[in-house]
Amino acid sequence: QGSQKRSNSTPETPRPKRAPSSRSPYGLFSPGSFSPSVTPSQKYSSRGGRGEVVASFGSVQGPAWSGRGGCAVRLFGCPEQSLSKPYKFMFQKALDVREALAGRMEELGEVLRRHHGLDAFSSAVLPAQEPVTVLGQIGCDGNGKLNAKSVLLLGDREHSGGAQVPLDLSELPEYSLFPGQVVALEGTNSTGRRMVVTKLYEVTP
Repeated sequence: QGSQKRSNSTPETPRPKRAPSSRSPYGLFSPGSFSPSVTPSQKYSSRGGRGEVVASFGSVQGPAWSGRGGCAVRLFGCPEQSLSKPYKFMFQKALDVREALAGRMEELGEVLRRHHGLDAFSSAVLPAQEPVTVLGQIGCDGNGKLNAKSVLLLGDREHSGGAQVPLDLSELPEYSLFPGQVVALEGTNSTGRRMVVTKLYEVTP
């Protein structure tokens, strides 16, 4: 057994590379072996058959739709409150948005008061040793997620002047709140800086 002499490869005398074998397994499974009739792509400007359907599946070509009976659109509410001219969406003034939200809170507050048989609402920021019922909107004291330590009540404009007060929800057995929710709360606010909630009244369908 003679040892085979190994040729040294240097930058001056590089080792010649072996030509790939025609029976290489990589050549059998190359994309060219599976699609040997691929034509070179044409330029975009010289393409043909624009808009032509080259493949379809199922028999849904050109379905015909037709309606039966008449359909009329009727606006509910006062005509002066309906949209009478086009407007840019999300381009409303901040004061107009505030007026709409305040009006909606008053409407839902009246629904809560009648449904749960509540007395008149009180201010959420005035100190009160006895339990009072207040109306407001759930808010968050920061930009993070709403949790039990970051819940605020944005009071209504009529009774609380739109002021906000932090809420202590430790006395509630269970609750489920989200920012912007209109609720009525019963609790005590002895210092005027934090309200300890004992009852939660929500709008029910």
